[in-house]
Formats: sequence, C-alpha cells, structure tokens
Amino acid sequence: MTILAYGASAADRPLEEMAITRRQPGPHDVQIEIVFCGICHSDLHQVRSEWAGTIYPCVPGHEIVGRVAAVGGHVTAHKVGDLVGVGCIVDSCQHCPDCGEGLENYCDGMVGTYNSPTPDAPGHTLGGYSQAIVVHERYVLKITHPEDQLAAVAPLLCAGITTWSPLRHWGTGPGKKVGIVGIGGLGHMGVKLAHALGAHVVAFTTSPDKIADAKALGAHEVVVSRSAEEMAAHAQSFDLIVNTVAAPHDLDAFLVLLKRDGTMALVGAPATPHPSPNVFNLIMKRRSLAGSMIGGIPETQEMLDFCAEHGITADIEMIRADEIEAAYERMLAGDVKYRFVMDIATMGA
Repeated sequence: MTILAYGASAADRPLEEMAITRRQPGPHDVQIEIVFCGICHSDLHQVRSEWAGTIYPCVPGHEIVGRVAAVGGHVTAHKVGDLVGVGCIVDSCQHCPDCGEGLENYCDGMVGTYNSPTPDAPGHTLGGYSQAIVVHERYVLKITHPEDQLAAVAPLLCAGITTWSPLRHWGTGPGKKVGIVGIGGLGHMGVKLAHALGAHVVAFTTSPDKIADAKALGAHEVVVSRSAEEMAAHAQSFDLIVNTVAAPHDLDAFLVLLKRDGTMALVGAPATPHPSPNVFNLIMKRRSLAGSMIGGIPETQEMLDFCAEHGITADIEMIRADEIEAAYERMLAGDVKYRFVMDIATMGA
C-alpha cells in the first residue's frame, strides 16, 4: 500500500513529504494507523548522516503510537481498534540467547524501525514519520493509558525505555541515591521514573533556569553542574548516575560522585566521542562506567504498564508534520520541554 511520509533524500536535504510503500500484513503482522510519532535526537543524527551508515530515502521515527487497522490470520495478542505502540525495534533473529531472554535490543540481528536492511521496498526500514506501519506482532506493544494521553505516551517508546532500562538493571528503588544528568527528552523521563521507583533523585543541569522545572518533574535536589561547590557536596554519594547528555563532556566530574561500587550508565549518544576518563577515578573505588541501550520488548511493556499505573507520560509539544525542520533546529538549541511529537493527521493537509 502507498502512504504519505516525511523523509529526506540526502543528508543535506530537508525532510519533506513523500510517498512510500508498506507491505500487506502477513500471517503474524499487525498493520497500525499511526496517530502520533515522537521526535528523538537520534532521528536528527541519522537523517543528517551525523551517525554513519544512513540509507536514503531516510524516514525517521521510532516513538510510534496508533490504532490497529488490520491483523494477520495468526495474530492473537492484538485486534483491530486496539491502542498500540512501536519503539526502536521491528524485528530480530528470534533465536539467539538475547532474544530468548527478551533482550532483543542486544540481538546482533536486531532490525531498527528505520535505516535497517529489510526485504520490504526500498530495501531498508522506514520509520514512524508516516501514516501507517506494518510490524510483526512480537514487536507491537499494548498501550493502556487513557486515549487522551496517547500523544504524550509516544516518547515513552524511546525516551521512556532508554532511561527505565538502566534504572531497573541497576536496582533503583527506596534507599538508593540516583543522579540524572541532563534535563531534556531523556532526562526528564529519567527523573520521573526514578522518583516513581522510590529513589532519592538528584538532577544535574548546566542551567539554573531548569532548577524549578527539575523539582516539578520529581527531583528531590538539583545540582548546577557548572558549580564546583555544588558538585563537591555530593562526592562519593551516588549508587547510580544515568547520563543522558548527547554531547561530548567531562565524565570524570560525575564519576567522582559515585560511591564505591557505584555505576554511571551512559545512555546519551554523542556524534563524537567523550574525552577519555581518568582510570584512577574508576579503579580507586571499583566504580563502573557502563552503557545501556533502550530495552527488550518485555521490559518495554513493563515500563508502559508501570507508567500507565502511575500516571506517567512525557512532557510534550505537538507539531505539524511540515514543522519538522524547525523542530529539529529548536531541539538542537534545547528549546523544547521536553519532547516534540508529530501529529500524523497533518500529513497531506
């Protein structure tokens, strides 16, 4: 079937409306009418070839929510009319140890929602800046939030799970002190989720203007990271720091804030590397510097269910499809609180 999408034909070309094709649903497929799609910083990196390997035409978007429009004959978990979501994964090998443990995000054969090889035309996946998508049922997630929150649920499919996964993996809960570095699309979700999990949450920001906002999101304390005095006050006190910043910066400033055996998990993905940290800041306190990437399908469903139960959604600003280039520039400038979401109904309007 032919539908409308927003994509780019080259790294130096703006995103514009284009026609793309989707396969007809197979026996295990779910066809989804996309209603909203969140705008992730990864979309910008990929579409502008700031990350290697972009394939054009590139249609970004992996924070997808909508309604089931059709299902294949063998689909049992979803029915027409259901509210569903699709995140960063639309396929994987389904037989490796990672897939067997529900960690499809670490499968070497993981197929991303866009820019991954696929038998479908044009030979690579095309994402959620589009009117519809067809996905194997295994990678379709149930949404139980009220329908009027659907737009604000969309960023949970990437920003939510990207912060939830390290929080859960490193045991966030009552009695733990957790830092969230960066109060943006990822960081604002990290603060909300860590707070809801029962941790003592400290938000780090370079901007004093964000102190009140961070506290409103659920931070118990806010540290302006440019202040050496404020940073020093938290030395050797954190169990976990989740670093969401997607730009190269000094990691040592945060590593020294970890307790013995504490961990800093990097989830922001800069286009160029961070400066190498001082190894003594790791070995002298047996600290860990780790990475974490989204989450598998079971963990993503767990996160969605937790958020529905606790009334958690992203803070969003809605845009029309034809406002995407302006939204990218504002996102680069940090001028959004805290996630843009595209209203797919504006395509072709």
